[in-house]
Amino acid sequence: MSSLTYDLTLAGLSVGSAAALTGIGLIVTYRATGVLNFAHGAIAMVCAYVLRQCVVEWGWPLWAGAAATLLVLAPALGMALERFVFRPLAVLGSDPAQTLVASIGVFVLLVGGAALVWGQGARDDAPELVSADPWGQLAVVLVLAVGVGTVIRWTRFGRELRAVVDDRRLAVLGGIDADRVAAAGWAFGSFTAGLTGVLLAPYVRLDPYGLPLLVMEVVAVAVAARMRSLPVAVVVALGIGVAQSQLTRLHPSGRLEPLLQAVGANLFVVALLIAALALPRIGTRDALPRTATARVPTPPGVWTVAAVLFLLPLGFAGSDLHTAVQVPALGVVLLSLVVVTGRGGQISLGQAAYAGLGALFTALLAAGRFPGLPRLPELAALAVAVVLVAPLGLLTGWPAISRRGLALALATFAVGVGVSRFVFAQPYAVSGLSLGRPAGFDGDRAYYVLELLLLAAALLATHALRRGRTGRALAAMRDHEAGASAAGVRVPSLKLLAFVAGAALAALGGGMLGMGLRAFDPGAYDPVRGLLWFAAVVVLGADSTLGALAAAALLVGLDAGARGGVAAALIGVLAVLVGRFPGGPYEALRTAAERLRLRRGAALTPLGERVRARLRPVERRAAAADGAPPPPGPPAPDHESRTGGAVGKPNAVAGRVPTHAPAPTLTARHLHARYDGFTALDGVDLDVPHGRITAIVGPNGAGKSTLFHCLAGTHRPSHGQVLLGGRDITRLTAHARTRLGIARTFQQLAVFPSLTVAENVQVGAEQGRVTDPGAAERALRLLGLDGPVRALPAADLPTGTLRRVELARALAGAPRVLLLDEPAAGLDTAEVAALTKVLKALAADGTALLVVEHDLDLVADLADVVHVMTAGRIVASGPPARVLDALGAQEAPA
Repeated sequence: MSSLTYDLTLAGLSVGSAAALTGIGLIVTYRATGVLNFAHGAIAMVCAYVLRQCVVEWGWPLWAGAAATLLVLAPALGMALERFVFRPLAVLGSDPAQTLVASIGVFVLLVGGAALVWGQGARDDAPELVSADPWGQLAVVLVLAVGVGTVIRWTRFGRELRAVVDDRRLAVLGGIDADRVAAAGWAFGSFTAGLTGVLLAPYVRLDPYGLPLLVMEVVAVAVAARMRSLPVAVVVALGIGVAQSQLTRLHPSGRLEPLLQAVGANLFVVALLIAALALPRIGTRDALPRTATARVPTPPGVWTVAAVLFLLPLGFAGSDLHTAVQVPALGVVLLSLVVVTGRGGQISLGQAAYAGLGALFTALLAAGRFPGLPRLPELAALAVAVVLVAPLGLLTGWPAISRRGLALALATFAVGVGVSRFVFAQPYAVSGLSLGRPAGFDGDRAYYVLELLLLAAALLATHALRRGRTGRALAAMRDHEAGASAAGVRVPSLKLLAFVAGAALAALGGGMLGMGLRAFDPGAYDPVRGLLWFAAVVVLGADSTLGALAAAALLVGLDAGARGGVAAALIGVLAVLVGRFPGGPYEALRTAAERLRLRRGAALTPLGERVRARLRPVERRAAAADGAPPPPGPPAPDHESRTGGAVGKPNAVAGRVPTHAPAPTLTARHLHARYDGFTALDGVDLDVPHGRITAIVGPNGAGKSTLFHCLAGTHRPSHGQVLLGGRDITRLTAHARTRLGIARTFQQLAVFPSLTVAENVQVGAEQGRVTDPGAAERALRLLGLDGPVRALPAADLPTGTLRRVELARALAGAPRVLLLDEPAAGLDTAEVAALTKVLKALAADGTALLVVEHDLDLVADLADVVHVMTAGRIVASGPPARVLDALGAQEAPA
């Protein structure tokens, strides 16, 4: 081996060792708590700063500073985060996305706090804990990996750790101290983060933004190891480190030379892109914290107040006006997150990349440096830049089709980092680039007026995407993606629309921001800035346009009027507490005010009670005469006043959505399905003919749900066919089958809590097989939901009513085949009887119905034919009386 190759290998082992430490810490924390610690890099940065403070500023011996930092501060920081941030979320059973947002909040908080304490400038005097010789670092990595692997695999603590990750509540019931396990995992993860930080700090730029991002770039090694295998993480980290070091000896020539050199110098970023976009995904659960209630209505006059506040800077002058110029531009960027995240329910950590591309393309077009296009005036350059950047939203929109939650967060973060490293940080793209303002708007005041006009246009575009058919479809996708697909919503297309529209808005805001600053500043669009923007929008109300504008004013105002880092620290604190108010602080204040008002409600005197009793009947009669709903009164003694009363008369054909033609037979032929080596379906044949009710019964694990999912399109069988009237639909998606006339309900309720009852049903009517303006009203009448209950948010209703809402939504799309999964779950006797009448009337009208149900009494009363499933096969079929009697005889004790 030549001397150069040997030296480069040693240098690569040094870099790879630091990456391996990061991978070990991330994997241990993830396996102990189920949380991908986005704050890992920030913890590394804080520990590096603290060691420098102890040794350089206070004059401590290196060993004492290292012991205090790595053995005391780092584990204590991890345990504090577990105790005060993540344990409350775990105990409350919070959405996994809330822990993700909280983790990002910790990152933002630590970055802001470090900037506040130590300033934003880079330091180059960090103490060297271990010499540049890589063998010491490599030995530390190998010892840690072997030790941790041994503990996890062979000790009681390791078994407890795996049990806590699999099911925390079940582990607690089994006597495991889950809090102790999680605290130990966080302590060790923070220790490895601190060790990574102090090892890297002497050789890289020590600043609050650069070091955390550098550490998070190597998260690829943990993702490549599927967040489980420590040996894989270590080998991948060392391999990438050595490869990156060896690539420095190559000197490509030609037009691609700068890009190839950038790739060689940022191989961990390339690995992050590949790991996030190409490897099998991890953490596929829900994307964002779900709103518990309907969106909070904007109080009267708030928009007037907001307009006045945004007009006030027109009276400013000098630096105050120059600072205010940034607010509308940043507001437009944050509106892009309202579209993607707030309304579409998709995590997007890469919006800063699209904002930066908007500014860069605007500058290149205005300077005449964009390949293939002439020089354009600044305003035209901004418009063309938006058009060019919008399709690039597919970079994050396409992965979103098959990814959610943590996997989508990693994919969007990887895109943001990739654009930052391979575009913004390269001299061939940004050297000598300046950006002016449009003609006639050169002054700050005139340009601010232009920004207000563009902001108004962005608000109108956002409003259009949050209202009407598209708005309801987006809200349905956000609240329950599977339910939206079952209602006929084209979920993949809608995700692409959200990301493309978000990229366009971000590009518009980024171009406005660049023209306001009169320069393209790559640092204004780095990935850390994207995390801050995401956290700010989420904590101030992700679905609130006012929240986005308030976040823009807050971020710009605090950064300009206070010491650097205050805005990030404040947003970090709010993001850490996101589990307490997932709908934003305004919703939390509104809820608290309502509770206080209810507790302190005024009590009427006896005379007042008598007067109200006399006036109420008059009000109700007048309202009934006008056709309006009666005014609210005292609570009724039963649940019907809240749920809209009983189900409508099923024999009134005018009250249903007519099918107009006999339904085709839904047929399954030789269906096979397997899960991780387990055979769930083993050659199942089934016919669901029109005008009849077909029921499937059997024990748990018999394969009923898998068969149901294969018919509905939410699972593709490994072999066999699903036919609708002779047409092969085996490969069609759920929403495509809905548009052919196959509707379904879910065992676990699939309603959209942020929409009202009427809006829930309207989604089914708008996205279903036929377009009928009266379909939603007929479905509401049929299920007894056409009273005051129609205007209530679905989140506030009892289970029985929600079952009717889900069924009404399915019927509003005029289905020809109706698949019902445990339709009687959660219903009382009267509701079951009413449901039975409705289903029989639907069958009599020609609809084909398939019911999967555990209630054998209901099956006996409802079904025309019953199939019994056991071990993935249908073992008996026939009329209910014969099949169920035989089944009962088999189960009877000898």
